[in-house]
Amino acid sequence: MQKFSRRSFAALLAVSTFLPGAAFAADALKEIRIDWATYNPVSMVLKQKGLLEKEFAKDGISIVWVQSAGSNKALEFLNAGSIDLGSTAGSAALVAKINGNPIKSVYVYSRPEWTALVTTKDSRITSVADLKGKRVAVTRGTDPHIFLVRALLGAGLTEKDITTVLLQHADGKTALIRGDVDAWAGLDPMMAQAEVEEGAKLFYRKADANTWGILNVREEFLKSHPDIVRRVLASYEEARKYSLANYDELKKTFIAVTKLPDAVVDKQLKERTELTHSRIGAPQRESILAAGLALQQAGVIDAKTDVKAAVDALIDDQVPLPTN
Repeated sequence: MQKFSRRSFAALLAVSTFLPGAAFAADALKEIRIDWATYNPVSMVLKQKGLLEKEFAKDGISIVWVQSAGSNKALEFLNAGSIDLGSTAGSAALVAKINGNPIKSVYVYSRPEWTALVTTKDSRITSVADLKGKRVAVTRGTDPHIFLVRALLGAGLTEKDITTVLLQHADGKTALIRGDVDAWAGLDPMMAQAEVEEGAKLFYRKADANTWGILNVREEFLKSHPDIVRRVLASYEEARKYSLANYDELKKTFIAVTKLPDAVVDKQLKERTELTHSRIGAPQRESILAAGLALQQAGVIDAKTDVKAAVDALIDDQVPLPTN
């Protein structure tokens, strides 16, 4: 009978770690880290109903939920590898991609009018031109920020013509109501709350300058776990379709988390959020490209950047969705 020395056994053990089975065990996915956000109501239903937990229980994969307070935060989390999938506006994802954030946009969770330029009920500001020399609260790296830049461009102004006050969305609303700033590049549901509860005025609206609500995934995660991403999107589809068919339940879930009154929630969800889209494709490309070109014209994106190529690199429409 052949005997193995300790050295031989150690060598055999070392070699065994490179065998396929051992590699699979080492690489087996233990958890999926995904965000939820009040600007993405489908994510709230997905979380509340435990759809991902049910889908991946048989695989022993746990779900870790992280709240994103804005596209900028979701993109920070994705870039840092803190989450695997995150909710943003399409334009914000594009700017992040150009700046080196390794993400792919794979799904549409909403077509919102979630941003506008807002001022107080007694303000004399009635147009974008009136912002010249004024203090404007904004969250950099988000759709409201990009919306503001495009609005200024259309009025023959730039960010140099205003004083930007960089605050996260909720703090921007507070600063406006308190009188610390003259205007705010708003975001729902805080914007709807300011309208309903404080009489705030949306003095500049442009629905088609709001870019789509997009779900993004880290490139590495998509490459390593394409079937996992497919199953996540299938669960997202279930939550989206449920939300469409059961508005009262969607609203109930939203109120339970945000503690906002009915009138505020209805303004966001009924008036300014469309959930009938899911597959990412040409409409999203066109909207995100238009935003990118406008940002390039405004000097936010470098003139040498190939914006169309960046959009093509960002959007991945090959992850299949359920057909029923």
